[in-house]
Amino acid sequence: MKFFVVDDDPDSLALLTRLLTGARHEVIVRSSSVDALRDIPDIRPDCVITDVMMPVMDGFELTRELRRRPELAQMKIVVLSAKTYDFDRRRAKEMGADGYITKPINRETFLQSISELVTDQIAVNYWGVHGTLPVPGEAYNRYGGNTPCVSVEVGGEPLYVFDCGSGIKRLSDRIMKTPLERFSCRIFISHTHWDHINTVPFFAPLYLRGNQIEIFGPYQGDLTIERAISAQMESVYFPVTVREFGARLMFRDLREERLEFGPVRVDTMLLRHPGYCLGYKLSCRGRSVCYITDNELYLPTDARHDARYVERLADFVRGADVLITDTTYRDHEYPSKVDWGHSCVSQVADLAARAEVKRLHLFHHDPDQTDADIDLKLEETRKALAQLGSKVQCEAPAEGSALML
Repeated sequence: MKFFVVDDDPDSLALLTRLLTGARHEVIVRSSSVDALRDIPDIRPDCVITDVMMPVMDGFELTRELRRRPELAQMKIVVLSAKTYDFDRRRAKEMGADGYITKPINRETFLQSISELVTDQIAVNYWGVHGTLPVPGEAYNRYGGNTPCVSVEVGGEPLYVFDCGSGIKRLSDRIMKTPLERFSCRIFISHTHWDHINTVPFFAPLYLRGNQIEIFGPYQGDLTIERAISAQMESVYFPVTVREFGARLMFRDLREERLEFGPVRVDTMLLRHPGYCLGYKLSCRGRSVCYITDNELYLPTDARHDARYVERLADFVRGADVLITDTTYRDHEYPSKVDWGHSCVSQVADLAARAEVKRLHLFHHDPDQTDADIDLKLEETRKALAQLGSKVQCEAPAEGSALML
């Protein structure tokens, strides 16, 4: 890539040049924002890295002026500063920066941080794919036995996490292996059944001062998402309360609505499940990830089948790059589990084909289903899609797997 580095500190310029050229990137440097603003439109770099505190024109002003030029809209801008305040991070975003890295420069992690900020890829990671309760043992080694947790990584944005089943412990372990100076994430809870919230206390970033974590979840009438999370950690159930969390923690109750987070949009939809349950659609940079669990799609022969709801759900997930959805039962298992709030193979295949999603990912497996059972469920779903004449790609992602979009 072609990088344009702006910093009035010659030592910083030298270090950044050495790191970037060592990774086989082209580097142009300027010690003045005024000179940089003059030259960048002609040079057209892939990414500008700018300091904040510079004379005449600071890094925020430079970022603002560059973002005013439509011909540079695809160029990435990363602010690099010794200022660690939340205000400056927010200000950089408001001016149009794609990311914010603090000095002193960490030689070990700088290139990785830059790569994550400038890439247009979106990473979907699976940390738990079973439902109801964790299932240990050899029969569950391939797909994993943890309960629901999926993360979505968007370069330059906080980490997006969907549900806090036991799989979030694996995510926590990965984050803590290379702890960031300041970690931030947005957690979206589908509903407050225990297999989706009861591992919140084991998410280690919650205990570290300086981290910022937002938890969003469905409003249950008189029960807020904050109260639901806090109540399960009261002393009679758990020895640690939310008062022990060191991170800056915020809660927000959700209904059917749209949320905007810079380049990321999250839409919500009420699902067919006991209580108040939300499905989520994350859209960013022309791609979309739908997280739809727990959800019951009744058979068309059942009086409870609601064609209008199915069509509305199909419209909600239409054209998604990946649909992660509740496929708890194989068809022969479903008749004895009707009204439990979960779906079977044939109806999930019909939804994916009807909505013309690109990829269908089977999720929230019944705890009695072993790896071999999930293999059969995957085979049956693919056959059902083929019979519908659908080109949807179908997979059953394993715990620990990732998809790059």
